[in-house]
Amino acid sequence: MAFGNTVTIVGNATRDPELRFTPSGTPLCSFGVAWNRRFERGGEQVEEVSFFDVTCWSSLAENVAESITKGARVVVSGRLDQRSWETPEGDRRSKVEIVADDVAPSLRWASAQIHRNEFREGNGTGPRGGAGSASPAPAAARSSGPSYGDEEPF
Repeated sequence: MAFGNTVTIVGNATRDPELRFTPSGTPLCSFGVAWNRRFERGGEQVEEVSFFDVTCWSSLAENVAESITKGARVVVSGRLDQRSWETPEGDRRSKVEIVADDVAPSLRWASAQIHRNEFREGNGTGPRGGAGSASPAPAAARSSGPSYGDEEPF
């Protein structure tokens, strides 16, 4: 029997996303999210804050680094991942983080403009519309109707 390991949180980004690349060139982005929980305990309002580290890979990492800033309210969906290591002093440490499958702005108290990026090959390191990318076809060539290439329209 398989068990799901998915989690979805809504909170505020605690720091600007940091974009790095693995030695093989795969984009990796990490940032933090804080989630506040308010409840009543003994007739008094109590607020607890939980902090989560989030890791994104490939094109999601690049998009998050371009789109999310500290303080932004985000919706993060992904899986929990635990890492363990030993410090130079010999102490064992472990950490649970969220490996994101999707990150989106929360629209509860804000609005957003959506900009669709062109398809990127492989692990997200393909062209993004800069030098070497195909230029759009002239208007006369497009007038016969929309062309979606190999991609299904949505």
